[in-house]
Amino acid sequence: MPDSPAPEFDEAFRARLIELIAWRRDVRRFRREPLGQGTLERLIECASLAPSVGLSQPWRFVIVEDASRRANIRACFETCNADALRAQASERAALYARLKLAGLDDAPVHIAVFAERETAQGHRLGRLTMPETIDYSVVMAIHTFWLAARVEGIGVGWVSILDPAHVAAILEIPATWSFIGYLCVGYPSEENDVPVLEREGWETRRAAREFVLYR
Repeated sequence: MPDSPAPEFDEAFRARLIELIAWRRDVRRFRREPLGQGTLERLIECASLAPSVGLSQPWRFVIVEDASRRANIRACFETCNADALRAQASERAALYARLKLAGLDDAPVHIAVFAERETAQGHRLGRLTMPETIDYSVVMAIHTFWLAARVEGIGVGWVSILDPAHVAAILEIPATWSFIGYLCVGYPSEENDVPVLEREGWETRRAAREFVLYR
């Protein structure tokens, strides 16, 4: 089979790509209007182009539409967040809780993302010494989804303060699936290229050079 010609990405495209990455925000405040028909399916198709160990494609997307299940997820967050509040200075923790709840309440789309750690696809290539690469592959799919969403003006918020076992029970998913993240998806109610936690004084982004070692 002949090779396909590689696309050429010019300087203008590269600049736009950097702009896209800079504008990929962890959104906490959403408008309640629904996504257009077929939009979510298209974004998941994009996510499934992400790299995966051994071409295992271990990502599993659960679209949470049922109101009672959403309510139970919200309650799970509130329970877990109560523990998080005790571990943080009260003022900062209360801020974080408000932001998370706004996303859970207003985002029109909720997606729970899991890793199928026992998948036969990929024939376990690359997993012998680092089985966690299955989880890393799913995170890559989430990030790909995130960028594809941003291109269409759609925001994504990752809710991390949840109990994995409780989420699995609420959504009645297979025992071999491992919970990776819960995503709120919708149109942002505000736009900014500075992370909301930085704007709110939670933390300041550090320069890339601070994370590089040479050996």
